[in-house]
Amino acid sequence: MDQQPTNVEPDLLYIAGNSYRSRLLVGTGKYRDFEQTQAAIAASGAEIVTVAIRRTNLGQTAGEPNLLDYIPPDRYTILPNTAGCYDADSAVRTCRLARELLDGRTLVKLEVLGDQRTLYPNMVETLRAAEILARDGFQIMVYTTDDPIAAKRLEDLGCVAIMPLAAPIGSGLGIQNRYTIREIVESIKVPVIVDAGVGTASDASIAMELGCDAVLMNTAIAEARDPVQMAAAMGHAVMAGRLAYRAGRMPRRTYASASSPVDGLI
Repeated sequence: MDQQPTNVEPDLLYIAGNSYRSRLLVGTGKYRDFEQTQAAIAASGAEIVTVAIRRTNLGQTAGEPNLLDYIPPDRYTILPNTAGCYDADSAVRTCRLARELLDGRTLVKLEVLGDQRTLYPNMVETLRAAEILARDGFQIMVYTTDDPIAAKRLEDLGCVAIMPLAAPIGSGLGIQNRYTIREIVESIKVPVIVDAGVGTASDASIAMELGCDAVLMNTAIAEARDPVQMAAAMGHAVMAGRLAYRAGRMPRRTYASASSPVDGLI
């Protein structure tokens, strides 16, 4: 999918020194099979694909289908994540395993969860893991609460992208916290990427209109009635929201304003 409309200057996303045309990042879980995963990701136009190392075979299990045969690393940036980790130590081990499996690549998505019911981040363990991984040379994109203070602390630790949730993982509730997301956008210099909570295309557009640099999603695409079609819709929605943000919306008014001038009317 073409990620830039005609007559619009290139608007690249920069993460850890690399540039991307697409501002949609996608996951690989919950699809029917690897073929459907492959088709949906292609339709989305995404260039960064996140993979749960603890749940997906990237070659660590011989004899089983390898996701990298469907999502080749020479075409996509594979972003290993620590989904399923509930403490800093297991998250750090998972990132080190990913580095071995992906030929020394150090870009990772860190998520340390607090419990299985809410899947909210455990910020104490997230901060501890981020500090260890930063010392170990990793480039960390970090899943976090929508707390501007925590976001700033993670940036100070050296994280290359801050990824606040918009609503609980897999909930599809949309952007529930516009004020705090906006606060993070205005206080952070590294990319801010909404991660979790998107349910449909309008949610993705809202995230981008708030000034976020990108959106990451999985369930909203994988659990749609037609994942491939929804993936394409999400790609367009992210692009539309970004263009609207750059264009600058009209002021909100409490009164009517005629769209045509009235001077000179007979």
